[in-house]
Amino acid sequence: MKNDLRQKLHLEPKKGWLNDPNGLSFFGGAYRVYFQYSPDSPYGDGDKCWGYFEGRDLLDWKYMGAVIRPDIREDINGVYSGSGLVRGDKLYLFYTGNVKEDGDYDYITCGRGANVILVTTTDGRHMSGKRVLLRNSDYPEYCSCHVRDPKVWEENGSYRMVLGARTLEDKGCVLFYRSDDLLDWHFEKSVGKDDLGYMWECPDVIRLGGRRFLSISPQGLPHGMYSHQNVYSAGYFAFDGEVPREFEEWDYGFDFYAPQSFTAPDGRTLLIGWMGIGDIPYKNPTAELGWQHCLTIPRELSVGKNGRIIQRPFRELGRLKKEPPVSIAQGENVTAKLPFCFASAACEDSFSLRLSDAVELRTENGVFSLKFPDERAGGGRDIRRVKIGECRSLEVIADMTSLEIFINGGEKVMSTRFYPDETALTVAADGITGIIHELAEMRVMTDENG
Repeated sequence: MKNDLRQKLHLEPKKGWLNDPNGLSFFGGAYRVYFQYSPDSPYGDGDKCWGYFEGRDLLDWKYMGAVIRPDIREDINGVYSGSGLVRGDKLYLFYTGNVKEDGDYDYITCGRGANVILVTTTDGRHMSGKRVLLRNSDYPEYCSCHVRDPKVWEENGSYRMVLGARTLEDKGCVLFYRSDDLLDWHFEKSVGKDDLGYMWECPDVIRLGGRRFLSISPQGLPHGMYSHQNVYSAGYFAFDGEVPREFEEWDYGFDFYAPQSFTAPDGRTLLIGWMGIGDIPYKNPTAELGWQHCLTIPRELSVGKNGRIIQRPFRELGRLKKEPPVSIAQGENVTAKLPFCFASAACEDSFSLRLSDAVELRTENGVFSLKFPDERAGGGRDIRRVKIGECRSLEVIADMTSLEIFINGGEKVMSTRFYPDETALTVAADGITGIIHELAEMRVMTDENG
């Protein structure tokens, strides 16, 4: 069957452009997933809004369209990224209101307003009036006009906020603020690290297993063969509150940026990222059909023995597995209909797993690679690599136009969009054995106004 390019497991808009996940939360008995959204253009033109998905669980969703639009002076050029905090019967949503003044400005050192704005909602969809909490004058004098993406949480009886920033010396940093009432915010400190880009976007403070991590999406990193291979990167540090440790990338594939964490009602820490990146040199053919980009599946986070974060597919995905599974042996070819998941049973030191002629996954000399032999299937994507030592396990979540690849139980992850012509792929195993489950699709309904 010809692939119509609509995803079955990943949240994507019915039309327009999607990027950063925002306001992730569980509130009023439902998951709330907002995202930065340009409803009028698959290329990100026009109004920059927040779109909205609502789900009673992580498999059954309703798409609501745009729910926050730029309509005041302090956000007239865009409702940019932010976060959500549940308090009582209200969900507090914080975002950056973008303003670009008319004139001959560079919009880095002058001409841009970056305002932290608050709205509240009791149902996730209908918003209160907007309240401006912070303006450019409230940021340190060494900051440029690029300050954005508030993430807010409660800690030790007070509220905390982090903002991503670019200094006038073109160094990335995170600004820390504190409040007793969510309205009046006071600057505490900034945290940076030399030689790690000129701008840190989408900051997040994540607490796992008694440890603390600082997540950022830095821009301006030098690119290597095994690290920072994309235009922009996303990763995290172990963080003691003052000094960031070694930077670890969240994802080594082609399409991952601006992740945000939140807590499920059962206490799990979940992470969702934008399965895309800005300013990419490759293409997504869905844009020609009127929409572009999707979010990753939720990932469950934990801390491994080495102190780094482990990412695993959310456990609810197992409820979509169709029975019976199909085994694939060494040297065997099996036909699998998208969407499906593959889980390895055994791996040799060197192996390859091919999905028709579209994608090849390979381990050789301690390096795992994701390669597109057919450039058309990758939309111009070529190859990404990550050092893993030995490959002990491999899990692949294959949707209609995306792959999320979990290596060694989620110690390393690679995500990419891909565009096979057909929905039934030939899975060819060389040096690896495993089990394939075809998957049922999520249920995503569209609200009549969505």
